[in-house]
Amino acid sequence: MAVVVVESPAKAKTINKYLGSDYTVLASYGHVRDLPPKDGSVDTDNGFGMKWEVAADSRKHIRAITEALKSHDTLILATDPDREGEAISWHLQEALAPAIGKGKTVRRVTFNAITRSAVAEAMASPREVDMELVEAYLARRALDYLVGFNLSPVLWRKLPGARSAGRVQSVCLRLIVEREMEIEAFQPREYWTVTAVLATPRGQEFQARLTVLGGRKLDKFDIANQTAAELAVQAITSRDLHVRSVEAKPAARNPYPPFMTSTLQQEASRKFGMGAKACMSAAQRLYEAGHITYMRTDGIDMAPEAVSAARDEIKRRFGAEYIPGSPRIYKNKAKNAQEAHECIRPTDMGLCADRLTGVEAEARKLYELIWKRTLASQMAAARMERTTVDVASGDGQVELRATGRVMLFDGFLKVYDESRDDAVTEEGDDSTRLPQIMQGEPAEKRAITPDQHFTQPPPRYTEATLVKRMEELGIGRPSTYASVVTTIQDRAYVRKEKNRLIPEDKGRLVTAFLTNFFRRYVEYDFTADLEAELDDISAGDRNYKEVLARFWRDFSAAIAETTDLRIGEVLEKIDDFLAPHLYPPKADGSDPRICPTCGTGRLNLKTARSGGAFIGCSNYPDCRFTRSLSAYGNGGDDGLNGEGKLLGSDDDGQPISLRSGRFGPYVQRGDVSEAMPKPPRASLPRGWAPDSIDLERAITLLDLPREIGPHPEDGVMVEAGIGRYGPYVKHGRIFANLPEVDEVFTIGMNRAVEVLAQKTTRGRGAAVAPLRELGEHPAEGGPVNVMTGRYGPYVKWGKINATLPKEMTPESVTLEQAVALVAERAAKGGKGTGRKAKTTPGKKTAAKAKSKAKPKAKSASKAKSASKAKAVAKAGPNLADE
Repeated sequence: MAVVVVESPAKAKTINKYLGSDYTVLASYGHVRDLPPKDGSVDTDNGFGMKWEVAADSRKHIRAITEALKSHDTLILATDPDREGEAISWHLQEALAPAIGKGKTVRRVTFNAITRSAVAEAMASPREVDMELVEAYLARRALDYLVGFNLSPVLWRKLPGARSAGRVQSVCLRLIVEREMEIEAFQPREYWTVTAVLATPRGQEFQARLTVLGGRKLDKFDIANQTAAELAVQAITSRDLHVRSVEAKPAARNPYPPFMTSTLQQEASRKFGMGAKACMSAAQRLYEAGHITYMRTDGIDMAPEAVSAARDEIKRRFGAEYIPGSPRIYKNKAKNAQEAHECIRPTDMGLCADRLTGVEAEARKLYELIWKRTLASQMAAARMERTTVDVASGDGQVELRATGRVMLFDGFLKVYDESRDDAVTEEGDDSTRLPQIMQGEPAEKRAITPDQHFTQPPPRYTEATLVKRMEELGIGRPSTYASVVTTIQDRAYVRKEKNRLIPEDKGRLVTAFLTNFFRRYVEYDFTADLEAELDDISAGDRNYKEVLARFWRDFSAAIAETTDLRIGEVLEKIDDFLAPHLYPPKADGSDPRICPTCGTGRLNLKTARSGGAFIGCSNYPDCRFTRSLSAYGNGGDDGLNGEGKLLGSDDDGQPISLRSGRFGPYVQRGDVSEAMPKPPRASLPRGWAPDSIDLERAITLLDLPREIGPHPEDGVMVEAGIGRYGPYVKHGRIFANLPEVDEVFTIGMNRAVEVLAQKTTRGRGAAVAPLRELGEHPAEGGPVNVMTGRYGPYVKWGKINATLPKEMTPESVTLEQAVALVAERAAKGGKGTGRKAKTTPGKKTAAKAKSKAKPKAKSASKAKSASKAKAVAKAGPNLADE
């Protein structure tokens, strides 16, 4: 009789199918212990001892396992096969120590896939908890705590508005900020190309690009302007052309290796626009259902039996010609492969996505991607023929080149081809097929076209390209990529627009601060070297306490050096650091830091109470010129000077202007004067670009709120407008949100009355129609529905309301997912769970009396410690995370 403990109920459910009645399978629901967010959780003065605390949500799970152990003699820890899984097993063993006692056995088992054979094999080969892996986890957790708990308070004191800093999170943010600075500093360079449409004597057309002019091979920028391009066109036009050479070469393309964590996240982002967190969530569900192998891995090798199964499936589906002579063997090229389990692959090669059952659409798409990539990795190479044709003038002054490609055998491309991060049509693209062209024959000129181009700045990171760059630098590990990328967005340091990551003002300031005052700790090499040391600990090659001691010695000294820093001094440093991008040189050579409004003050960096940064005049309050930090993108010119951009005048002759302020672009009616010190203004709604604003659009914005008409029931005016919480309709004192800004300008009375009616029916006791009815709760009964609320969609079962995660839409959520969300919400307790704390009157009175008897004063050190702990708790549970 044995108790088997895994992390999640879904995993427990799958494993339970493979084990007999002698086993009781329970879930720990992730980590059961963590470092409490307060001073002293890591004791730097006493060998870096750590004070662990069982989480409130985990106590009932520990009790359930303890109760089960009373009638079982063996505890089997079957958590995930990576460093994090080993840590969970160790925590469980420590937390359950009183229940294990004498006569009971503790075993650790791991499996890379949740299949009957893998589970059976693991149960037959138990081992002890791997303390080297645990020590690597302890070192990582201590480092993250020491950085987060000591550096974040420095940020709060010295940089108003900053929320937190993490060991890997800060380095990741630096990558994004520096890429944005590259884009802003980029100066496009003009160049031209010349292409010609030529024809063979048989009348078949093909395109060729000019490669030689004046007898010299052209470089990219040799045709620098329109004049040079027109001269090149003339040079071609004035000469007869013939085919100088035709060269055909065979070529082959080999398949890509199977997925590991980083490449799966990258390809899911490219093909589906799926974020790293959403990708890993879907992969986790597939793994726990037994459909794929473990999804957090640095490895790309495949088990021999899986290779054989893949080759058999390829032969069955596509024929023997699609199998290479011998199996393909892949070796990992990453700097570190400490979590190098097997690649991510299907557990059953014959199971295609169409035959999956009980899987939602997002996970099904991801499974199909994994299945195709796995099969393709063991398929034959694609074979093609690349042809290059050079067409020249008799005097050799002009030469053009045409390239083409013919697919001879599609090989692995029959199943799968990888997407590109930033697909750009390259000059000389050989994907077209050329007609039959013979050497020496004449080429007729049908059309000659000069094309203007400009060099492009480096693209902003997507989550996929950011993970790829982190992997190249050796920053982070498979288990941390998604959480790091998610955290910098949750902290409002970065926003995602059209799948691109753009740094917010707060993110720029934090990076500038850390680069100036903690430069070593945001260096890419330092972070990568520290990751390598953690890998050495997991391999048993380093002592984790020595690594911690060396890090803490230097880091604590760096923290101490910032004690006497004043906020003004910090801003001055950051202002100097960002100066090339905030105050770029002007075309007329004048000082870019002179205030454009008063002409005498100097522009400098300031911070608002909200924590945002802006540019202000040194003559404040006499001069109130402000401009947002983001207005300085793309060379520092947003097209708006100190007086703004005049759009025109309204019917009363008042000037309407587009301006940029500390909170971003806005429109204004009239000018500042003694009679009107604060003229009417309206901020541009999210998604409205400044260059899209004309006079008509600006006036409609300034005329808000818009009167829709009197309400049919009481005659009170119904209005539509945009407030601090977004677009709305208003009737008397009732406000109802609108889903889109544009609806403010178009909504009619019928729609307004409907929206207001929905708002009024949300009162206590009112019935609200569900968005979707998912069915009955499988265990407890009662309907499980998807509802819409003030803060977005949520799942409702009885009195329990559970908010849908960002990556989960009302249309895609399944009953199984909804039940899991409800269970998680119920476990947390509190508001929204229908539970009320019970207090015995006697105990309540005693507690009150005890409270009154407490001394009111605290020592200064205790008050400071309590304040710091409170601030850390308020900042969120992930303060010290990666």
